[in-house]
Amino acid sequence: MRAVVPALLIHVSIGTVYCWSVFKQLIADQMHTAPGTIEWAFSLAIFFLGMSAAFLGPVVEKDIRRSALISLVCFVAGFAGTGASIAAGWLPGVFICYGAIMGVGLGVGYLTPVKNLMLWFSDNKGLATGIAVAGFGLAKAIASPVMTWLISSVGLTNMFYVLAAVYAVMMFLGFLLIRRPAGYAYSAAARVRRRTVMRRPVFWAIWVAFYLNITCGLALISQEKDILHDALAAMPRFAGLDATAFAAATAGFISMVLAVDAVFNAAGRLGFSTLSDHCRRRETSYVVIFVMSIAVCAMQVAFHSIDNATMWMILIMLFLVNAGYGGGFSTLPVLLEQHFGMASVSTVHGLALSAWAFAGLSGNQLASFVVSHASDPAHRYAALMPILAVLYTVALVAILLVMWDRDKHSWQRAQRGFQPKR
Repeated sequence: MRAVVPALLIHVSIGTVYCWSVFKQLIADQMHTAPGTIEWAFSLAIFFLGMSAAFLGPVVEKDIRRSALISLVCFVAGFAGTGASIAAGWLPGVFICYGAIMGVGLGVGYLTPVKNLMLWFSDNKGLATGIAVAGFGLAKAIASPVMTWLISSVGLTNMFYVLAAVYAVMMFLGFLLIRRPAGYAYSAAARVRRRTVMRRPVFWAIWVAFYLNITCGLALISQEKDILHDALAAMPRFAGLDATAFAAATAGFISMVLAVDAVFNAAGRLGFSTLSDHCRRRETSYVVIFVMSIAVCAMQVAFHSIDNATMWMILIMLFLVNAGYGGGFSTLPVLLEQHFGMASVSTVHGLALSAWAFAGLSGNQLASFVVSHASDPAHRYAALMPILAVLYTVALVAILLVMWDRDKHSWQRAQRGFQPKR
């Protein structure tokens, strides 16, 4: 009650940042600007998420009730402010509110429940972190149809106001409920200094692997609605339909796929983090994620084009990449705890989440650049697949280096008469 419920209340609220694709085109249309310009609001939200987590990790370490309150205020104010900026036709306001203010709420709120659940479930830390962030992934499945219904019922601007009120109540309940387990005492002396963490090569290898997994995931997630649109348009059964008839015929299927994507994202967060509890090395979950992601991207490359692939192959790719994307987040805290200890998990986790900040700037922008500069517009997503396969391969090499580093140091400790840490 003091750990799981507040974690879900906070993460289900802030996880709606991944519903961006539901309304980004509507914002662009209403504000009479290019979708590529509006895309920067999402990029800034992820950037401020990662950087606020990196700088405010010690605050979360020291006082999770304060961090829960900071998250509530910033997220709700930013979400409601986005609606007000759209109503006023003020584009910089969208960047400030959705990007900067809401982004800070995202970063602090994301960190707040993670270590707390690891403390409450000390024997199953992987499962605990999976629970902590599963709500973040599941939020899209819950909120996407609600947002679509609200937009059609009360309009785009009012959708932001209504949901801001709902999230304010949910996050306030989370603030009231969240507690550290009995007997826990914060110790400033036990914390690892951020400077010390950043001097260790193993931290940067984990950072690179995490960064690339997010970059590739965002590259696909930001485009998945358009990928499905193009794939359906290439099917004979929809040939000859005008834009209105095509939208009516495919809207339900696309919405269903986006919701299932979110379910796979949440399942990946629970599944891969739980897998790490049963592996001798936490890194094993990342190896599985990267090998799986390379395979599904290579499968698309083998068929030369998204448009020429069968729909089930496209769905497999989207579902598994979403699962691996979510699993990378949930496995990260326990992997960092394995290398840096429990006392500073929030601090080190916050530093690692700076990778999310930079991936937020590069992931969807990479996809937009590749798609917009494709030599063959009819197969505009084909060029993206080999790039993602290469990036996932680099991520796999980085995590294998982490495993090699741990094996090397375990052997050195054994030579000195110490047992390797398990």
